Amino acid sequence: MSDTRSKLSLENHKITVLLIDDQAMIAEAVRRALSSEKDIEFHYCQDPTKGIKLATEINATVILQDLVMPDIDGLMMVRYFRVNKDTAQIPIILLSTKDEASIKSKAFSLGANDYMVKLPDKIEMIARVRYHSQAYINQLQKDEAFRALEESKAKLAEANRTLQKLSSLDGLTGIANRRNFDETLNKEWNRAMRSEKSIGLLMLDIDFFKLYNDHYGHQGGDDCLKKFAKGLDSAIHRETDFLARYGGEEFSGILPDTDLNGSVKVAEEMRLAIKDLRIEHAKSKVSDIVSVSIGVSAIIPLQGTDPKILICAADQALYKAKEDGRDRVKSGLVTDVSS
Repeated sequence: MSDTRSKLSLENHKITVLLIDDQAMIAEAVRRALSSEKDIEFHYCQDPTKGIKLATEINATVILQDLVMPDIDGLMMVRYFRVNKDTAQIPIILLSTKDEASIKSKAFSLGANDYMVKLPDKIEMIARVRYHSQAYINQLQKDEAFRALEESKAKLAEANRTLQKLSSLDGLTGIANRRNFDETLNKEWNRAMRSEKSIGLLMLDIDFFKLYNDHYGHQGGDDCLKKFAKGLDSAIHRETDFLARYGGEEFSGILPDTDLNGSVKVAEEMRLAIKDLRIEHAKSKVSDIVSVSIGVSAIIPLQGTDPKILICAADQALYKAKEDGRDRVKSGLVTDVSS
């Protein structure tokens, strides 16, 4: 149904009648019969080939159509109306001088809604025009209400998806937040457990970030965190790898289906990506630019184990990286698998 026709259900319309008949005398008789009905709008089309276009333009609510016309068969005209998407549902009342059951049967099988012998009684014609028009308008209103409901549901679903996405992202850097990290780690841990494959974890800390904040101010610190997150993200090459802001100046990475050696390689690429940013850090005790220390761990999870053991091992490796001078990658083995 066209946008024009769907607007019918949004307005307070009149019943709109379109008469298609090659005899002007019939048209005048129908017009007079309907003229006393102030809520009925009458239109006349003598050329049946223009009927579909006119029915659409005037938003007809019912079509009165002659069965016998010189240029086109009336039953064929019914077919045309029914195959056109803009007029397929408009009620059609056929007018004929013949009251034959076989003709009526054929007309109804092709999609006609009603059949009257012309000229019909005024009261009967008005009653049928009103009945079919109101049924059509009611259906349009139901269709429009359904469409509005579906649109509302779609918008609500989209809003919920957006809200879900926003609630899982860090507001400053735009990457995943801590809650998203916890959920993803649990999911990937269980997946690795089922598939008996290794999962790698990175814990990253910006070196001497407190000194950076004190020197460049909180706005400078925020800008640094944003650039830092983008730098780390540039070193992520697989869709399955996951990067999050763990808290403050600490970040984390989850590397599904990755052993310790592979995780160390990703960590080293991240470290170099941060160096390549060349973010000035006048107060750093290890470099004149921002650098990062990274702790790495990996394991094939066993049934009954908890991902906290992976976090603990990566944290210990991160502590070792700081202890050994920062701006480096250190790996740690998961030793306690009984948790």
